[in-house]
Amino acid sequence: MPKIAEIEGTPNRNALKFILKEPLTWGVTRSYDNAEQAQDDPLAAALFDIDHVTNVFYVDRWVTVTQDGGADWQDLAREIADPIRAAPAADAQSADKVAAATEAIAGLTHEDQQRLDVINEMLDEEVRPYLQNDGGDLHVMGLEGNILSVHYQGACGTCPSSISGTLRGIQNMLRSIEPDLEVVAL
Repeated sequence: MPKIAEIEGTPNRNALKFILKEPLTWGVTRSYDNAEQAQDDPLAAALFDIDHVTNVFYVDRWVTVTQDGGADWQDLAREIADPIRAAPAADAQSADKVAAATEAIAGLTHEDQQRLDVINEMLDEEVRPYLQNDGGDLHVMGLEGNILSVHYQGACGTCPSSISGTLRGIQNMLRSIEPDLEVVAL
């Protein structure tokens, strides 16, 4: 049962980041945009049972919850804290999921997998730490030719600056290694 160490605001005024004292997962991200997607995840399902919750994202020692803007954060944060505290901490099954999550995107050629490895390394060093600090993350969905598809998670998934300014910044940064690369958000 994770204890909440602190609660932080994010650049998205409709999202809060709950920082935990122990991990919920070991590197495995969980991101849900609605209750139907979360039905097999007890923590996310419990959070979606709370009025106004529109997105749940968690990994390791933090959970980001986004609301529809219709609730007072002070009251809503108290409701959200209960299912988080009741959730089980990370277990050995998470280690298997980490291994599966790090496998190559199916269907990539050896050359494209090498390109993707370089891209992910740059994202890991230059982008993801900042997004994670703000309660979100970025998942690479695919690489097809010169088009890199990404999906914002957590607070970043509903933040207007992610979809515009941050995306352009990521594209400009990645073009230093692949000048013709286009980055699109899904």
